[in-house]
Order: sequence, then C-alpha cells, then structure tokens
Amino acid sequence: MPEPNPWAPNWAAAPPVPIAPPRNRLWGAVAGVMIVVLAMSLIAATIPRRVDGRAFAAQGADTGRAYGGTGSTSTGKPPAAVPELAGNPLLAEGISPGPATCSLPDLGRAAEQLKAYYQALAECLEQSWRPALEKANEPTLTATVSVTLPEHSACGKAPTENEAVAYYCGGDATIYAPTDWMLADAGLNKARHIATIAHEYGHHVQRESGILSAAADKMTSPNEDSAADKEVVRRIELQANCFGALFLAAVAGSGSVSRSLANAAVADYGRANDSDTHGSRAHQLAWAKAGYDGKATKACDTWSAPVTEVG
Repeated sequence: MPEPNPWAPNWAAAPPVPIAPPRNRLWGAVAGVMIVVLAMSLIAATIPRRVDGRAFAAQGADTGRAYGGTGSTSTGKPPAAVPELAGNPLLAEGISPGPATCSLPDLGRAAEQLKAYYQALAECLEQSWRPALEKANEPTLTATVSVTLPEHSACGKAPTENEAVAYYCGGDATIYAPTDWMLADAGLNKARHIATIAHEYGHHVQRESGILSAAADKMTSPNEDSAADKEVVRRIELQANCFGALFLAAVAGSGSVSRSLANAAVADYGRANDSDTHGSRAHQLAWAKAGYDGKATKACDTWSAPVTEVG
C-alpha cells in the first residue's frame, strides 16, 4: 500500500482522482528533453511519471524576445526578456497571474476533442499570465498547443513515446501534447491534463521572462548531466510546477475549473516519482502548494531556495 499523502487534509474538498499506472520510462531532465541555446528550450513534461533525463545542445536558437502585444507596457519601455533568475522582474513583489474564466469544451479521446480542450486551456493560461508579464515589462508571446508530433520541430528531433508525454519547445513557442501519449498517461482525467498543460505553460512563461535563458547560461556541460546542472534543472522544473499551480489558484472556482478540480490538479503534482532532475515527490508537491497558497510569483523563487528544498 502507498503511504498516505501528507497533503491529504488540505484536499478534503477534492474528489478522488483516478491514477493512471506509471509507465516505465527513464526520462525527465529539463522535463525530459531540454534544448537550450540562449532561450530556446525543448521541455518534456514528466509531471507524475519520470525518474531520469538528459539534454542536448542545438544550433540556430530563437532568442525568445518576441513580443505578442502591441505598444509598450505601463513602464513606457518596450517589453524585453531579462536573463536573470532570482532577480528576474517577474519574481518581484506584487506580481501574480490575473483571474480568468476558462470555458473548456468536453474532454474526449478524439484528437480534435483534445486539441479543442488544450487550445481553450492555453487561451485561458495566456489570459491569466499576460497581466503578470506585462507588469514585469516582459514579452507576452502566446504559446500554441499541438496534439501531433512533428518529426522535427524548431528544437530539433522530437523525443520518442518512451521519452516523454508532452514537451515544450521554446524555438516555436509550442507545447507538444501528442494525443496517444496523453491518453495513455492520463486517460480522461481532467486534473492530470490540466496539470500537465499548466506545467508546460509554466515553461513558456520562463522562456518569455528570460529565466530559461539565464538557466542555460548556468549549465556546465552539453548534456547537462553534472550534479550542478541537475540542480539547475530541478529548480526549473519545480518552478514550472509552482507556476502551474499559481494559474490554478487564479482561476479556481470560475468557469470550467471548479475549486475541487483545481485542488485535484495541484495534488497531481505530488504523484511523481522521486527524480534527480525533478526533485523528490515531496518537493514537487511542496512547490506546487507554495504557488497555490502564495498566489504570487515571488512564492515560486526556486532560485533563492536552499538546495535542501530543491532536492
């Protein structure tokens, strides 16, 4: 029998969440695959599944400084990504995703149904995250979601089915969530689908803000397999969990995301295996809980946390 979830008392309002059996895949560095040169990243989701991973260098990077809005922000200066970690403007005091009403269609097994569900969710994520990025005076390029797997993307060769469930490519600002992979892993568990896409969108926010670019500068080896590199990757991944939960806190109780569904999605971050690239199961949930309870980006500053909190 698995040990009781230490967070259980906080999720009393959440209905039981069906758990898909874990699949034996050894993947999960910057969420499975991270292709980073400047701010280009390919990040595969491992939300409750993976135990290991690796990364590759790539040529011809997108710098990640495109702007999706019009004009300048409230500061009067054109928005620009800032390649900083703890000192990133996005992590300043008083910044948080805004409220949004997610109108999600029915979740079904057909590719077109999943695509519609993810597109609606991505639009809600963009609506919620835009005020935070604008307040930080950083780019707000919209991410897209694809339910088909390209042989090659702007981040190079795609991972295989044995290597990822979903991944984010910063080169084309796209979340790739192949239908077969997602259904095999999550079935029709809405909480798990939402948790996965919100986590991947968290990587997009890291890309837009310049956090991924700054993290890439800290890597010490092409394969990012040193102890120091894996620590950087854990801080990236745990922050993506926190960012995903920040979004859930902002939208919980409105539209298609009831408070119980949001609770279940946050709890899903705690169903992972311990991982040297994603952190322990307890830390993966703890950082999600920090975002859900803290409701501000400052709560997601994994870069200032002691190593004992990102292990």
